Amino acid sequence: MAGKALYLGPRLKKLRRDLGLTQAIMADDLDISPSYIALMERNQRPVTAEMLIKLATTYRIDVGELADEDADETAKRLQGVLKDPIFADIAIEPLDIEDIATSYPGMAEALLRLHTAFGEEQLALAERRESASPSSTDTDGPSDPVGEARAFLAARRNCFPELDDSAARAARQLDSYEAMRDHLKDKHGLELRLTDDGLLRGALRWHDYHRRRIYIAERLDHAGRRYQAALQIAILEQEAAITDLLADSRIASDDGKRLVRRALQSYWAAAVLMPYRAFLRAAEDLRYDIEALCARFSVSFEQVAHRLTTLQKPGEEGVPFFFLRVDRAGNVSKRLDGAGFPFARHGGGCPLWNVHRVFDRPAEVDAQLIELPDGERYVSIARMVRGGGGSFGAASVNRAVAITCSASHFDQLAYADALKDAEPTPIGVACRMCHRPRCVARSAPPMGREITPSRFRESGVPFDFSVD
Repeated sequence: MAGKALYLGPRLKKLRRDLGLTQAIMADDLDISPSYIALMERNQRPVTAEMLIKLATTYRIDVGELADEDADETAKRLQGVLKDPIFADIAIEPLDIEDIATSYPGMAEALLRLHTAFGEEQLALAERRESASPSSTDTDGPSDPVGEARAFLAARRNCFPELDDSAARAARQLDSYEAMRDHLKDKHGLELRLTDDGLLRGALRWHDYHRRRIYIAERLDHAGRRYQAALQIAILEQEAAITDLLADSRIASDDGKRLVRRALQSYWAAAVLMPYRAFLRAAEDLRYDIEALCARFSVSFEQVAHRLTTLQKPGEEGVPFFFLRVDRAGNVSKRLDGAGFPFARHGGGCPLWNVHRVFDRPAEVDAQLIELPDGERYVSIARMVRGGGGSFGAASVNRAVAITCSASHFDQLAYADALKDAEPTPIGVACRMCHRPRCVARSAPPMGREITPSRFRESGVPFDFSVD
């Protein structure tokens, strides 16, 4: 304390207001002048050790109450935000960032909210431009709830530290299906039961409000049962926290808000099964081996892949991953971007990407080194997963799940050994945006290229175009 001046202006002012005191009354209590109180509240004078002791004894408070527990995390969040290219020409020292987070928490929070809103609006604009017809210039048409939800998650890098912290605390008690069952009974008076499809009519979970029961499909495996129980607890107990997160959003449609609410409830449930710090440590120890993580946390391949996209808590970041889930027809049913990759808005359509070939090798994990037209390389890990089923005749669907990260993280991955001598597979984010001239898998010519006549020569590729 003696080596560093302590400025507590905003917190001192908050303490005074919480106590219902004027500057004059506080000054009289502490035997100093009102002007000195004013100087400390404006951070023009430090709070000395002697003054801290006097505050603690006069108002019977713990000195720790004056410390901002969130200051370190706010500083880390600010450091992350200030890496945005929009701030590239502004030199801000780490000590300055710490001072802002500590001395001006309100301004720090305002900047963080503004940057999040900026990112969300940029992503929403990109979604609107992508979905607009080429001949249309109107971007103010009907809202796209899926696009709004994706923009909300992407603007926050699919990471919600508040939910992670809450889930980590809950996970200490909710460490098994039986513990979740007892929690629902003791706290909510709800009986958790397994039942068959005759009662659920194909559903996975049903809250029977009148009988005070929660039914979960017995055809689910253990991981599915635990997840559904955790999801029910999220629905019952995380309403306020999720509403607070939605309050900062720019989502216009009710459907968009419903989709985000469901996504955040699922986020909390997954964070109970895979608490942030424990999961991050395990991911690093196991070198992001998805199957090994499945075994350690008793969860599914898709649950682990999904959770890996969320490890972007400031100061405790893991490898940033992009997540994609598609069916055989190429329809994207889930897309999560924790890394800002170009796949986020356009990806999923290139047939050369391993996310499309794993349907031929069920239950086998496929690792692939890929290269985009701009030369950037990524590692893609994919596997087919099955949804539904669980009993004879039950409807099911096969989908492919892929997570992708920059090749700059190559050595951190368990899959690096298998790929170290592999040549990268050239792929594109979309045919209309890919300018590789010799691609036999091309389904459309690239924008801005003239198709050449094939009067004297058959090239063997779907579209010949000028490469001048």
